[in-house]
Formats: sequence, C-alpha cells, structure tokens
Amino acid sequence: MDTGALTTVVRYAGDACYGGLAVVALWGLFCVILAWRRIGQVRFRTEQEQAAFLDRLEQTLRQEGPEPAARLCQEDERALVQLAYLALVNRNLGLAKVRTLLSDRFRRDVLADLEYRLSWVYTMIKSAPMLGLYGTVLGMMGAFGQLSAGQKVDPTKLAENISLALVTTAVGLTIAIPLIFCAAALNLRIRKLEDLVGYGLARLLEILKTVWKPEPSDEQA
Repeated sequence: MDTGALTTVVRYAGDACYGGLAVVALWGLFCVILAWRRIGQVRFRTEQEQAAFLDRLEQTLRQEGPEPAARLCQEDERALVQLAYLALVNRNLGLAKVRTLLSDRFRRDVLADLEYRLSWVYTMIKSAPMLGLYGTVLGMMGAFGQLSAGQKVDPTKLAENISLALVTTAVGLTIAIPLIFCAAALNLRIRKLEDLVGYGLARLLEILKTVWKPEPSDEQA
C-alpha cells in the first residue's frame, strides 16, 4: 500500500475510532445513570423507612385482612413491597412455597435485571481501552508508513499520526477509569439493596407466619 493510500485509511479509521470512543463514553454514562436510578426505584432509602412500611403492613394485615394489605402494596414498585404483594396474592400456596417463590422472584426480577444493566457498564470499561489501543496501532502504522516511504517526511503529518496514537489511548483510559469507579459504586449499592431486602424478607415472613394459620408443611419448614 502506498503512503497516500495508507494515510487516507489511517485518517478515516482514526475518525471512526474517535467516534467509537464517543459512543462508548455516552453509552457507559447512560447505563450508569439507568442502573443508579433503577436501584433507587426498587429500594427503601433507609432501614427505618423499610421498617415503618412493614409495621404499617402488619397493622393492616391484622386489622383489615390480606386484601387491603395487598392493595397497600399494589402501586409501589419497590422490591420488598412488590414481594409482599406477591406473597399476599399467593397466600394459598403456604408459607414454605411462598418463601421459595419470593427468593426466586427477587433474584430473577430484581438482581438479574441490575446485573444485566451492570454488565453493559463492564462492557464499556473493557471496550474503551481496546478502542484506544486500536487508535494507537493506527497512528503508529501511519507514522512508520511515512518513515518507510524513503521520501522526505512531512513533520505535520507525522505529528498527526503520533497524536492519534497517544490521544486515543489517553481518551480510552479517561473513559474507562471513571466507569470503573461507577461500577464499584453500583456494586456497593446492589449489595446494600440485597442486604436490606434480605432483612425485610425475613421480617415479612415472620409477620406472615404469625398472621396465617401455619400448615403442617410450613411448621416442618
């Protein structure tokens, strides 16, 4: 490949690399925002707020019965509230089966959804340095192609190729490093959500056990 054709290929491929890095940065930020908002939607802000809801649910369940208690949960999209609603509408299954149902639904509908969103963040973390490395290879190809042409080297074009090699690497790392911290923060929030819901489920099941008449299978469980 002659020097002119190589320069043209490197220029267009370099522009595509910059465009890819921009897409990775925007998509990574978008996924972080979505995951952060989703965690906020499905969790109680504090343990005290969750305890207050469980107190209200227990009071409604004891005084008015399961149907009003289910209506109390129906419109709230927080994870523990929806699990309480699921337990109330499936109360005929018995406590042992309800316990298994709640655990499975929490893992499938809440944790799996958050892990799916987080997987996109990790994909962008891996993609950004790879695109930066791709730009580095392109820049070095262009620079060495000009040096090997046996002609007088244009310092401006040589500098452009070296700039492409360095800038794309720097941009890729600049994108990846903040996303790593964001992913760590999201993981921490997910673990806190898991702990909070786990504590809430334990208390919810205790409430249901005292309110419902236990079946023989429940007592053994």
